[in-house]
Order: sequence, then C-alpha cells, then structure tokens
Amino acid sequence: MSAAFPYAVLGDVAGFVRRAGVAASPVDGLLPPPRPAGSRRRRLWELPHKFHCPLVGVCFDCAELRALMRKTMCFPPETSDFVLHTTAVGACETRTPLAETLQKALEKRYRLVVGDFAGLRSAAELRAAWQAAVADGAGIPATLWACWTHPAMDMALEQEIFADIHMIQHQVGAGTRADLRAMERLRADHAELRRQAAVQAVELEAARGERDAAVRTAAKTVAGLRAELAAAEAERDRQAKALAELRRRVADLDARETLAQRAAAADERAAAERRRADALAAELGRLRAALPPPDADPAPVADAAEALPAACNLAGKCVLCVGGRTGAVDSYREVVEQSGGRFVHHDGGVEENLLRIDSALAAADIVICQVGCISHNAYWRVKAQCKRSGKPCMFVKSAGVSSFGRAVDCAGRLES
Repeated sequence: MSAAFPYAVLGDVAGFVRRAGVAASPVDGLLPPPRPAGSRRRRLWELPHKFHCPLVGVCFDCAELRALMRKTMCFPPETSDFVLHTTAVGACETRTPLAETLQKALEKRYRLVVGDFAGLRSAAELRAAWQAAVADGAGIPATLWACWTHPAMDMALEQEIFADIHMIQHQVGAGTRADLRAMERLRADHAELRRQAAVQAVELEAARGERDAAVRTAAKTVAGLRAELAAAEAERDRQAKALAELRRRVADLDARETLAQRAAAADERAAAERRRADALAAELGRLRAALPPPDADPAPVADAAEALPAACNLAGKCVLCVGGRTGAVDSYREVVEQSGGRFVHHDGGVEENLLRIDSALAAADIVICQVGCISHNAYWRVKAQCKRSGKPCMFVKSAGVSSFGRAVDCAGRLES
C-alpha cells in the first residue's frame, strides 16, 4: 500500500475487517496509531510511520545518527548511511530503546521551540507557524518536530506538512546536486588557483632572493658609507683640534701682525739708511780726496764735521734738527755743540709721536729740517710753526753731516 494512502480509507478497511470477524492485528498495522487523549504531546513512536523517514532524515545528520545508534545497538563500522537510516526509521515504528534515545535527543534539542508552540491551541495557529518557518527557510527541523507532536495537530495539517517537507527534500536534493556541480567547478578553480599560487610562489621566491641580494648590497654600501663618515668625522675632529691649537698659539695674532708690519717698515728704513750711508761714504771719500795731504797739515781731520769751518758762534742757542739719519744724530750734535749751541732732535714722526714736535719747536731758536727724512705732516707742521713764530728754518734735502753743518752756519749768521 502506498505511504500516501488516505487515513479515511484505512479506517473503512479496518471497520470492514472487524465486522467480518477477521483478525485485527494485520489491519491494525495499516491504521494510524491512536492519538493521546487530552493535551499530552505525542511521542516519536506514536506518529504515523510514514512521518519517521522525513523526521529522522531532516532532524539528524548521518554522523549524529550513527553516534546515537551506537548507544543501543551494535553494527559494523562499514555500515552505510542508508542502512543506518532505514534501520533507525524501522526502529521508530514502536517504542524501542533507539526510539526512546531519538525521542530524548529531539526533546532536548528543540525544547525552546516546543515551549514556544505550547501556547498554540488550534490547527490554524500551527499552520501559520509552519508556513512562516517554511517562508523563512530557517528552523524547519524544530518546527516540524513541534508541529507533528503538538496535541492540536489534525490529519489534514499532518498531510499538508508531509507534502511540504517532501517537496522541500526534493528541492534540497536538487540544490545539493547544483551545489555538487558548483563544488566541482570550485574544485577546478581551486586547482587552477593553486597552480597559479605555485607559480607566484616561485616568482615570489625569486623576487625575495633578488630583494635579499639588493639588501645585502645596500648593507655593504651603507657600511662603506658609515666607515667613510666615521673617517670624515675623525678628520673633522682632528682639524678642529689643530685649529683650536693654532688659535691658542696665535691668540696675539693681531699684535704679531702689527709687529710684522712695523718690522717690514723698519727693514725698509734700514735699507734707506744703508743707501744714505753709502752715499755719505762716497761723499766722505770725495771730501777726503779734496783735503790737502797729511804733510801739509800735521793735524788730520777726524771726520767731515771737523773739516767744517766754525764761521759762527751760536752762543748757547737751541738748534732743533727734524729728521735726518739715525746714525748721524751724534755727528749733528757735535757740529752744533762745537758752534756753541744746544742740540735737540726729532725724527719727524717716523717712530716718535708727531705731537711732541710742537714742544720741540717752541723750545728751539733755530730749526734745521731734513726734508728727505720726514713725513709730509711733519714738514707742513714745521713750516707753519716757524712761519708763525718767525724762527729761522733751514730746509736741507741731503742728510749728510756737511750739509747739516752748512745749514747750521747759514742759520746762525741769519740769526746774528
């Protein structure tokens, strides 16, 4: 007989068998089990047997069902999932240890949903709850168990739920086949991606090797640059120390430069004096050549100053000599003192302060200015002072002693 055979037909057949006096046990197996009275929920073995297949298939996966069945029976490990499923479905027809085990698992797993359905009182409310679960697509196993075991479930709603779960299983199967095809495509794509990943891994390894080589080269370059930098810093420190030492040694550099300039000026003056000395020596030779022989004059002339005629008497007058040769100052003094005067000398601002010449001019009676050996400022200062005071002033171009003696003689005559 088909599993979808109407329960009304089964009831008529059972009544006919009882009225005919036939044994009732075979017919009773075709009839649905009696519903419990009152509000008690039905147990798993109290459901129509055709509901056991979708209920077990929907509510238990194969691994979980295998684990639960090991608690009540023994079977070979290689037993297929189909054999386990059909065995479990057959055991749920009556109250067996496996049926009780599955009943406890279902009650424990779906206790929250069963508690929510306890408030429903009619088949219409159960239908609405079932349709909502089917539309949502989530919680179908829990709703299926709560609906088929609910006290308000009628035969029409049972058949409707059975038809829905039957079609859902077909759709799930079709979806599973589509998922399998998609999985095959995904596996092919996965294999291709793995191949590409392997190629990229090889390329990445090569790139990593190149990068490591570049890093090592860069590290060597950086090490070389750091060594050069350290050497440069050491050289900089050495130069800084040398510079500090030089600065310490030449702390009086400005004074030394001034002294060097004065030494250079002194060298120039010494060279000029040597040239003048050479000229005087030449003049002295000429004068000596002009003197009479020694037998004509028993008292030889010691120098050019003694050869000068003492033609005038200065009578204690002060003679100021401005300029002249440094080495001939004593000869100038001797000429003046031999003429009875007092001698005062000023170098014309070469080394002495130029301001001191004013006091010397004020104390002098006669001024002899050696114009070739003084500065321009000294020349103009002497000339202006003598002009204001009316003092006789003789300007001599040559710094020789004889020229100085003739100037003194001439100035003494003018003064007298």
